[in-house]
This record gives sequence, C-alpha cells and structure tokens, in this order.
Amino acid sequence: MKSKLAILSLVLLAGITAACGNKPESSPTNASGGTGGNKTAQETKASDTYANAQLLADVKWVEEHLKDGKVKIIDARSKGYEQGHIPGAVSVSSGLLKDPKNPTIISKETFTELFQKAGINSDTTVLVYDEGGAGNAATRIFYGLEYYGMKDKVKVLNGGILAWTTAGKELSTETPTVAKGNFTAQPNDKLITTKAQLLSANLAQCTLLDARSAKEYSGEDLRGNKNGGHVNGAINTEWSEAIDQTPADGVPKFKNNKDLSAIYTKAGVTDKEKTIIPYCQTNIRGAHSYFTLRLLGFKDIRPYEGSMQEWANSDDAPLVK
Repeated sequence: MKSKLAILSLVLLAGITAACGNKPESSPTNASGGTGGNKTAQETKASDTYANAQLLADVKWVEEHLKDGKVKIIDARSKGYEQGHIPGAVSVSSGLLKDPKNPTIISKETFTELFQKAGINSDTTVLVYDEGGAGNAATRIFYGLEYYGMKDKVKVLNGGILAWTTAGKELSTETPTVAKGNFTAQPNDKLITTKAQLLSANLAQCTLLDARSAKEYSGEDLRGNKNGGHVNGAINTEWSEAIDQTPADGVPKFKNNKDLSAIYTKAGVTDKEKTIIPYCQTNIRGAHSYFTLRLLGFKDIRPYEGSMQEWANSDDAPLVK
C-alpha cells in the first residue's frame, strides 16, 4: 500500500512541477501549418518585428485566402454575424468555449463537436476574427484551438472585422454550407494551469501575469467574486495595453514589437524560456495575453483557465491586496 501511495505522490508532483520551471517542447518558430505556412511579403517584413509574425494576419492575407479550401475563417463575435461577416466565415461565438457548469474550458468531446461542425480538419489553417477595437473573442478561440491541438495552425486578423470594412471590403449575409470536419481535440497539458498546480507550484520559478484592470488587481473591484486581490507575486499588465487604440487609420491593432516588448520589459516579463501563467476573471483576457506573448516569441505560456472565477471564490486559495 505504501508503495502505491509513493508512486501516486510522484505522479501528482510531476503534474504540479510541470506548471513551472520545465522547458517546453520545441516547436517551429515560424510554422503556421497548412496553407498558411507560406508567408506573404507583408508577413516576411513583419517577421523582422514579431518573433511569431505568422500568427497575425492582415486584410490582404485574408482576401488572398477567401477561396482556399485549406483555410477556414471563424467569426468569433457574439452578435453581428447575420448582419454581415467576411465571406465564407462560420460563426463560432467565443462564449461557447466556457463550460457552463464549471470554471474551465469545455471538454474535448464538446470542443471536437463544435469545431467539426465549423468544418475544421486536422490540416486546416484557421483564421479567427472578432469586432476589432477592444475585442478579445478571437484570441480566446485562438487559445482554445492551440490548447486542443492546433498549435501553430491558427491566425488572428489584426484589427478584426473593423479592419476589413475600413479597407472597403464587402461583407456577406449568406451562411455558408460547411462539410463536417475531421478535427479531433487533443488537450495539451503544457498549455494550461489548474488550481491544484498553482497552489503547489514553486512560484519563484514562474511568472504570474494578472491581465485584469488595476482595480481588480488591487481588490477594489471584486467583479462579483467572494474575495478580492491578486495571486501573490503576480505582475499586473492589463491585456488591452497590447492594443494601439489611436492609430492613424482609426483601426485599433496590436502595437509593434518594440512597444509591446517595452510594456512587458517594464513589468519584468523578459525571460522567454520561463513559464508564464496569465490569468484574469475567466481566461478571456488571459487568453488575449497568451496570444500577445506568443506573438512576441515567449515559449512556455500556460494560462490559468479557472482564473479568478475559481480562485477568488475558493476558501483555500490565498489572495493579496
């Protein structure tokens, strides 16, 4: 009996240790998968800026791939699809990714069904967009797809649908007929952090990134939670800091590499090999920070999916103000 308990303890410890300190599996820095693997001239130029520029698409890239059978476009907005969307886009609201009964992402079975209905195959390159501006629905789906096995096969449209319409491109009101895809969700435990792992992790070996507002971080804004404050040692860098809200063309987009890097350098997030754990209230804003850090080339990012919805309402999860 003692031998069995010892083995079980070692297994649990290995899972907890994995949350912080271990180096991630290597992956191609500039491989986007599928048809999206070939860079346009714009992306080549951008790669001089972002380490993973291929994760961010522009209007030109989308326009060039509208009829590409290997590319599927996902409209992540919660409303507005029927009134007009990018031609060929399939509606998958980012809100569908949250388990309605638990503070976690939907199961692999539910995720598989959802994205098979959207026509996603195992070799599909996925382009996701939202409303643009202060939107974070696209990056939530980006994270979900990467977590469930589509790493390096997903892109986000910089500026969302606002960038598309501002460029004078047409919208469609037709809902496309989509053949069921063969995608099968396979969770990657190196891309997520659980409450148990966070409680037991050596926080000195990882960086906790609180993507919420300053008032939520300080505990002044409880956001409906039982307790307020932040996880001990967490750095507060609000997710929206990544977006340039006053661009010349009126379309808020991601800040350039220099400005984005400066934000995280100032906050102390500099080691691209170190485990980083973003969190927010429900891992919507945290997922946006996940995307931003991926764009910048950070290699080991493991969002706390339960976030404050779980942590700040648990009596055994300490918070500081």
